[in-house]
Amino acid sequence: MVLVSEEKEHDYCLIQPFSKHFFFHKKQQPNYIFCYVLLLLSHYIFWDQICFIILQAYIDGQVGYSEEFIKNSRGMQLLTCKWFPVNQEPRALIFFCHGYAIDCSTTFKDVASKFAKEGFGMYGIEYEGHGRSGGLNVYIDDFDLLINDVYSHFSKISEMGENPKKKKFLMGESMGGAVVLLLHRKKPEFLDGAILIAPMCKIAEEMKPPKTVISMMNLVIHLIPSWKSILPGPDIINLAIKQPHKRQEIKDNPNCYIGRPRMKTMSELFRVSLDLENRLHEVTMPFIVLHGEDDKVTDKEASKLLYEVASSNDKTLKLYPEMWHSLLFGEPLEKSELVFNDIVQWMETRINTLQVNANNNHEAKSQI
Repeated sequence: MVLVSEEKEHDYCLIQPFSKHFFFHKKQQPNYIFCYVLLLLSHYIFWDQICFIILQAYIDGQVGYSEEFIKNSRGMQLLTCKWFPVNQEPRALIFFCHGYAIDCSTTFKDVASKFAKEGFGMYGIEYEGHGRSGGLNVYIDDFDLLINDVYSHFSKISEMGENPKKKKFLMGESMGGAVVLLLHRKKPEFLDGAILIAPMCKIAEEMKPPKTVISMMNLVIHLIPSWKSILPGPDIINLAIKQPHKRQEIKDNPNCYIGRPRMKTMSELFRVSLDLENRLHEVTMPFIVLHGEDDKVTDKEASKLLYEVASSNDKTLKLYPEMWHSLLFGEPLEKSELVFNDIVQWMETRINTLQVNANNNHEAKSQI
């Protein structure tokens, strides 16, 4: 695979096979004509019957970035992206699951770059109907199909090159937290831990649709499931993001959706939330759940309940006074840094513990 930056501020050329990264530094004066010929030849790459369409890649300081479209089982083009450290092999992989109505390639780029600078490989996928992926805006016909898309992509990444040897963490924010919990249910042994940021495992009372809307929703979804709610709902952006300039950034982002939700999507989110709420005790993976105490979008009591009833032997709860829903993106820098550092410290502890356990097991087998 050949990826060439077309942005003037990035004076690099990147040739990237699936398992390794090869860079021509600007001082080496790469043959850009040769690179573009290779780019044209590899514009469509078929691997396991999935078509990858290359969009862009670049190096910005310590962080490399690339994005591409993949085709899901229903023929829909989904945008995928990754951030990675350029001077070292990633010490662990983070698979990020974004929230409702936003993307990950632009909204999450600054946070993802920070994780890459800490030595983590960060991977994201924009769900059908979200961001730059194909499909009707924010239309979720079947949440199980969304889970299958995410699992298919992340599981293939896990099998590439040296990745099977690396530790893998799922990170989910808001609705992405529900995605993480359902991925764990689908394949419990898939990951080494999860980071749940204000997860949607129970809808806050303030966010629940009125009973009249629920009755109407159940009727309409059988007739015209893609219809938008005719009643104005709460302004999620204003409820989720504390910093006014960050709110405006989301509203100005064409990859984010700020309209009324679709009836079938509302029905699916409601169904999934109730299902998760009733099965939190089945969670067995190591996890950290982080929640703002002033969150009005997802219920902090649900995060507390998850911590209390989950069957996991390794679980951590972090509550942040006076913080809202969007902990990494929407808070003042000093507060979002606190959350970021808590996440990195949690992962580093598990990476070291898992490595020690692996070494001990290897030594024990050698003595037998």
